[in-house]
Amino acid sequence: MAKPLKVDEVWMERIVGLLNEMEFGSLSIVVHEGQIVQMERTERKRYENTPSGKSRASSAGNTTRTSAGPRVVR
Repeated sequence: MAKPLKVDEVWMERIVGLLNEMEFGSLSIVVHEGQIVQMERTERKRYENTPSGKSRASSAGNTTRTSAGPRVVR
């Protein structure tokens, strides 16, 4: 039987912080034995050429990963 997931205020702040910093992308949360052990964030940016020659950012392109190691939650 699976252990219930334990998410304290610290982990909630980390999750919300990573999501708030992202405009387009995904957040993957890895759980081991009922505890969060890692988070990976993938964010994309696309740069398009405009008629004036300047680049404009939108979505799709760069990748950023952030991970947090194991932590005992009580």
